[in-house]
Amino acid sequence: MEVALNPGAFVPDRACYSFVRELEEVAAGIGKLAGADPVRATALYETFLAGCYEKAEEVDDSSGSFGQFVGELICGWIKARQASGAEADETAAILLARMDDDPYGFCCQIEKDAAQAFDKAGLAAFERQIQARFEAATTAKPAPGKALGHEPEYLLRHWSELLRTVYLAQKNLAAYIALTSRTGVTAGDCHAVATMLVARREPDEALVWVERGIAIDREHPHACTTAGYHLTALHRELLARLGRGNEAIAAAWADFRKHPGKYSYDELMKFVPKSERTAWHERAMDAAKGDDLHSLIGLFRETKEMKRLAELVRGATDEALEQTSHHATEPAAKKLEKAEPGLAARLWRAQGMRIVNKSKSKYYEAALTNFERARRCYERAGLGAEWADTVRHIRAAHHRKTGFMPGFEALAADRGQEGEPSFLERAKTRWGVRHGRDVS
Repeated sequence: MEVALNPGAFVPDRACYSFVRELEEVAAGIGKLAGADPVRATALYETFLAGCYEKAEEVDDSSGSFGQFVGELICGWIKARQASGAEADETAAILLARMDDDPYGFCCQIEKDAAQAFDKAGLAAFERQIQARFEAATTAKPAPGKALGHEPEYLLRHWSELLRTVYLAQKNLAAYIALTSRTGVTAGDCHAVATMLVARREPDEALVWVERGIAIDREHPHACTTAGYHLTALHRELLARLGRGNEAIAAAWADFRKHPGKYSYDELMKFVPKSERTAWHERAMDAAKGDDLHSLIGLFRETKEMKRLAELVRGATDEALEQTSHHATEPAAKKLEKAEPGLAARLWRAQGMRIVNKSKSKYYEAALTNFERARRCYERAGLGAEWADTVRHIRAAHHRKTGFMPGFEALAADRGQEGEPSFLERAKTRWGVRHGRDVS
């Protein structure tokens, strides 16, 4: 345990992943012990947790992987305590005390995972103690000089959110609805209640709550939640389940036309009958228009509409392609390299320019790789002039970027087909010489 934590040594962000992997190996050993000797496993978990808190200031956890590991360790501790026969109320009290005193944020939203780690008795104890804190917050009054985090309004909201998590884990529909009558109903509440009603096979009631949630979400269009997305998806599923498939298709079609892309396409086709999918596919492809290149490129690539993809890239400006994420342009470039090398070259060029224009020096090597592939595609398409224009533009606009230009100049100096033999030609020659035969 001490060897894995390596006290005194700072762990930079780039090394955090491998550091956490070693910690996970230690945790796995404790987890195996929990079945045979849960008392000892509990003590080891507590020691390990103490070590992690001590190590916290020596770790650059920008990725969040160390914090996630500590959360998993806490859940392992809960299970070990339960297996050892420890008092459920004591376990819940210790966890809540740790949540109250959480300087490194390791317990942020731990209640979601903890609710799954607790057994029935443990979850009931957790619920009782949260309920007591919630009731205390309802009668508390603001105290002068207190920090904002201790104000009754904040505490009321905090404990009510924890209660919601517990009630959802318990599938306690009545308690959840009763809580919303005291605190107000949100779109997220409507989705939670609807999912519980679906589990109870009450789709009609679930649909009422879903439609209520959608209405609430529309009243607060700028709320930073995913409830609206989940409610919309559940709404269509319930319509289909209730024999109102045409309404589900109409809703999915309206969403696709508003936001054409791979996900809205898949959602539409989920509800279209198999016999009608070909016609709906063509209809969707014809309607797929707009300024969102990222989504349209992904849609045409995933649906293997290569001609439409080529037309889309051909009609886009260089500036628009450069503003599109490489998550869309790179796979598209690979798909187009054989059939449309000139268009693939534009996509590779756009990825390189995106990096260089934003001076992302960390990714200059990737940019050089992109430009190399662009050059090869330009040459294959017989568009050497376009590559020459790219070289001139980069030299004029980015000549001061000393971390990038030497590598680019080396790339530009390699004239490929016009000068030295290509990589493939050199490889064929080498293979033929070594094996005494002509491989041309």
